[in-house]
Amino acid sequence: MKTVGIICEYNPFHLGHAGHIEKTKLALGGDVAVICVMSGNFVQRGDFAIFNKHARAKMAIESGADLVIELPVSHSLQSAEHFAQAGVHILEQLGVCEYLSFGSESGDINMLCDCVNVMTSERAQLIIKKWLDKGVSYATAQQRTADEILDKKSKIFNTPNNVLGIEYIKAINSIGSKMQPFTITRTGGEHDSDFGYSGSGLRKSFFSGNIPSDLMTKSTTTICMEELSAGRGPVSFQNAELAMLSRLRMRGNYADVPGISEGLESRFLKYASTESSIIRILEKVKTKRYTMARLRRILMCAVLGVTTFNANRLPSYARVLAANPKGVMILGKAGKRTKLPILTKPAAVYKLDESAILTFELEAKATDFYTLAYPNEEERKGGQEWRKSPVIRDQGTGTRD
Repeated sequence: MKTVGIICEYNPFHLGHAGHIEKTKLALGGDVAVICVMSGNFVQRGDFAIFNKHARAKMAIESGADLVIELPVSHSLQSAEHFAQAGVHILEQLGVCEYLSFGSESGDINMLCDCVNVMTSERAQLIIKKWLDKGVSYATAQQRTADEILDKKSKIFNTPNNVLGIEYIKAINSIGSKMQPFTITRTGGEHDSDFGYSGSGLRKSFFSGNIPSDLMTKSTTTICMEELSAGRGPVSFQNAELAMLSRLRMRGNYADVPGISEGLESRFLKYASTESSIIRILEKVKTKRYTMARLRRILMCAVLGVTTFNANRLPSYARVLAANPKGVMILGKAGKRTKLPILTKPAAVYKLDESAILTFELEAKATDFYTLAYPNEEERKGGQEWRKSPVIRDQGTGTRD
């Protein structure tokens, strides 16, 4: 059996994601097991996930994945580079993953690998530094460097999934992993557009009161309806905005927040205490050097108490969110090879080292904050992280917690 990893968010799961899993299995051929490393309740764009992590993990298991492992909040709220490094680290440390599959606009793995080799060269790094010293964002510096040394190939950096794919390849290379990266050509809408298989478009549908069932698998639609009926979605930062503002105003400084640099600390400190909405704070803090996505991540880390200490430590356990029988079998195989403890019961974290305990306790606090954004007041009870077991899909068609 071949084992392939996918690093994902599924915010929410849609037909494009199902197609990626299906095409990955067809490309590899034979018996294939799919391990997903998925962001938890907070996602890389610096926002609340629209549905909680266990519901989204269940969507994945019901739609082609075999095992879903959580990417901790201290890593899901970081740049593409750090997001990729943490995801690749978990897959590598499990000891069973042979391939890493990702979607890209290019669909050309050789071109992506060539770009990685060029852009990690000493020459490229010097040019990137030159542009950064001129006050532009890292993304702009990277693009201008690519324009200079890659010529026509530089257009590959204009699209988000290509950029993330390049970070996956860089992460694999940096640790000397034997995982083989390969890519599936991405079809449908752009990553954050309102058409095709777009997470942004689906989220807007949910927030407007519509269920985009024509863009989701049948099982995903069912799970979404269950979450909506229970009042556990759709989740948005607006639902917890007052709580966010309160935490920001109580902070004495931002020096230990990941991504803070060169004056951002004082700008956040100033506008968090004077502005009356999260959007206004971000608008005031914004400068040409920093993308809005980066600022949202910084703000969310500040709200949740994620520090550079948390972010700079690679994941110290593999938390299981969901599995089917094949996934359970993979866990058994991984248990004999993994360099990471596999966590299925929350309380078992106290048998692990201090790093693991600190990571999980931060996750528990983040979940407590996340639930404040549930539409149904009765669903906002604290301590849910400690009571939730993995979603296990039985041999038949049912699932159980």
